[in-house]
Amino acid sequence: MTTRALTVIAHRGASSYAPENTLAAFDLALQMGVHHIELDLHSTRDGHIVVLHDETVDRTTDGSGPVSSFTLAALRQLDAGSWFGAPFAGQRIPTFDEVLERYRGRLHVHAEIKGRSPSVSHLTADRIHARGMKEQVTITSFESVRLEEIRACAPELPTGWLVEEVTDATIARARALGLAQICPRADTVTQELVRRLHAEGLVARAWGVASEELMQQVVEAGADGMTVNFPDRLIAYLQEHGYGWE
Repeated sequence: MTTRALTVIAHRGASSYAPENTLAAFDLALQMGVHHIELDLHSTRDGHIVVLHDETVDRTTDGSGPVSSFTLAALRQLDAGSWFGAPFAGQRIPTFDEVLERYRGRLHVHAEIKGRSPSVSHLTADRIHARGMKEQVTITSFESVRLEEIRACAPELPTGWLVEEVTDATIARARALGLAQICPRADTVTQELVRRLHAEGLVARAWGVASEELMQQVVEAGADGMTVNFPDRLIAYLQEHGYGWE
């Protein structure tokens, strides 16, 4: 039996069971015993950082248009829950500040910067510093330039690069930027890849865990953690097979 602890990160909250990136999904993850949540960040027209995955509000609200075209006041009028199911009607798009305050001391937040403006990185760092939560937030992005911005303005924050494929160039770039993690797509995660990342001093954290089969593959490959829409099933698997988790 191993004592290795795997980091269970609720992807956009417990998003298999509640509307993604809402307080309902984050609260449910907490109730399931999760200690880490993942969310996505964009900026509004008036410079507020909000929690939403897409560049537009169309898929997950009753509104339409780019997030960046809305003021915060207008965005907060949208229903972000009914699309998922009637019991969630009235859920709102939360601000990053609201999430930080609500889960301070209770959850570690993995914040993926989605917005394409440099201001998103700087505003995100400002909100983390304002809340005194630098030890409770990890910043991730698919765009290395966003991570470069974070490293420049908040070098104390741990950072992870979300990648489709890990290459020699990926590892070299991650080390040059001083990143803590490389986050490969789940179906590319193997024991060999995890060993290589560990040898480079990098945390291996998977994304894109679309099935329980992929979930098991990531665990057995020895990865340090993963984002998952169904964190309750991952926790149950880890407990059943004698793994630790955090």
